[in-house]
Amino acid sequence: MTTRAIGPFEVKLTPQGPEEEGGGSAIGRMLLHKTFHGDLDAVSRGQMLAAGTSVKGSAGYVAIERVEGSLHGRPGTFVLQHRGVMTRGTPELSVTVVPDSGTGELEGLDGRMEIVIEGGRHSYVFDYSIQPPKARGGAETHFFFASSTAHRS
Repeated sequence: MTTRAIGPFEVKLTPQGPEEEGGGSAIGRMLLHKTFHGDLDAVSRGQMLAAGTSVKGSAGYVAIERVEGSLHGRPGTFVLQHRGVMTRGTPELSVTVVPDSGTGELEGLDGRMEIVIEGGRHSYVFDYSIQPPKARGGAETHFFFASSTAHRS
């Protein structure tokens, strides 16, 4: 069963040192700090990598943030992964819970978050479910990362 959480949030972006441009695309890194209100009463910290292009309205970003607080009164932490692309002004954004990242009463959390920006204010719509965690084992994760790097030349 899916539950919906909604509320406003504030975000502070702190730019880090600029990267050198290569091929017309600058890559920037920023620290994220958010404060969530409403059904998600939490703070988060994370990092974002973003790249702009020479075409107006085209860019991309990825980010990871660790959220700590309570979701509908259930305390714990979880990690959100962002993937954002803007193609000549048309946005596409995916913000999902990293599988098995929930702790405390948020263990087994799964979900997707929509970020809404209206009138310069940020809010979220978070559709989620909490399932009993599956059997633990680190071998699969280790294998995934080991096999993905083993094919590099």
